[in-house]
Amino acid sequence: MSESLGIWLVRSESAALAAVLQAQLGGTLYRPWLNSAVAQKQQFAAVYRQHAQWLMVAASGIAVRFLDGLAQDKHNDPALVVLDEAGRYAVSLLAGHEGGANRLAYRVANVVGAVPVITTATEALKPLVVGIGCRKGVSVERIAVAVRRALGTRRLDEVREVATIDLKADEPGLIEFCARHGLPLRVFAHATVAARAWVTQPSDWVNRNVGVDGVCEPCALIACMRGQLVVPKMALDGVAVAVVEDKRVEA
Repeated sequence: MSESLGIWLVRSESAALAAVLQAQLGGTLYRPWLNSAVAQKQQFAAVYRQHAQWLMVAASGIAVRFLDGLAQDKHNDPALVVLDEAGRYAVSLLAGHEGGANRLAYRVANVVGAVPVITTATEALKPLVVGIGCRKGVSVERIAVAVRRALGTRRLDEVREVATIDLKADEPGLIEFCARHGLPLRVFAHATVAARAWVTQPSDWVNRNVGVDGVCEPCALIACMRGQLVVPKMALDGVAVAVVEDKRVEA
């Protein structure tokens, strides 16, 4: 099985969205309508095992029907993420952990500004979201120290995701920190953060250099809309960290 990504479109109307995704993620693009003599489901089945990961731009119901009879077990099935044609939700549908669909859902979401939808129990039971803002070039070690200081007695394995602004999406220290600890990085557009300036104390430095009142607090709160800010912005050695805890729905 190839390690490459397959991007499956159901309709030609998704071509522009797919071009953006392929430019950022790579992969092989499939346009099954070009072979109208063969049903799409049959075409998909013929190439299903040729990729380790799939991104399908379609309704989730279509994806489920296409998978009928193909899925075997979580250790061998290709990962599959479903993205709606409006680019609003990236759903990890199959092989979330073992196949990497959860990670792929975040990558897709970060490209198009979608919400990553992760339903695996391990992630669902992690209540914390950590927002991070940092100076350019800050080391992974400094980020780790700041995060652990902010968490206090809470454990790193309680963290569901790390959230930041798009200007920091390629920050090497931040990327390395998330990779070392198996944490997905969720990235929000500058305009999204600017429109939801939920900060306990605006930062003049951040405003001058980034153009928003703060990064770590609004990013964490946007990522966890029903959450509560349990650790306000804590700055340490060029790293700003905030922690939001998810409020559980009581039965």
